[in-house]
Amino acid sequence: MDKRKKIISAAIAIFSKKGIEKTTISDIVDQAGIGQGTFYLYFSSKMALMPAIAEVLVEKMHGDLVKQIKPATLAEQMDEIIKVMFAFTKTYKDLNKLMYSGLTQTEHIKDWETIYAPVYQWMEELLASHQQAGSLREDLNVRYIAKILIGMIEAAAEQNYLFYDQDPALIAEYRNELKKFVNYAMAANS
Repeated sequence: MDKRKKIISAAIAIFSKKGIEKTTISDIVDQAGIGQGTFYLYFSSKMALMPAIAEVLVEKMHGDLVKQIKPATLAEQMDEIIKVMFAFTKTYKDLNKLMYSGLTQTEHIKDWETIYAPVYQWMEELLASHQQAGSLREDLNVRYIAKILIGMIEAAAEQNYLFYDQDPALIAEYRNELKKFVNYAMAANS
């Protein structure tokens, strides 16, 4: 593992244990097994780590989506995308909380759209293929709809897992309503 990745991994571990405020750069470099000067070759401060932590999280989500979403009808794929993103949010809820709290405290929040670009691009390509096949409304701009869908699905998952833990049956109902809403909006009845 290269030094940058060691720093990010160490930061995630320490931030998760101690919180962002109580964590020092010394804590991070000790955990990473590197010198403090090496830290500053990669990051200007502990808060400058936040986009890198967000990138790790988004890369994991993107990987899950690519791996788990198989060719199917648009309605079936949207159902699977919602399931994957809900499961991802549940699995990484502590890391999500850490990342959000860190990004919102810095000027790095502006990096959000760039960090999410691979996920948006993946969704845009999926939607474009369905639009070309005639299973997605022609009047929808897939570039914008991709971002709207990712944001809406992610926000719905966060409402259920980050802000409070709901009963699994209620989460299933919530997910089902989200699926119906998305499919109705896109006329994805196939």
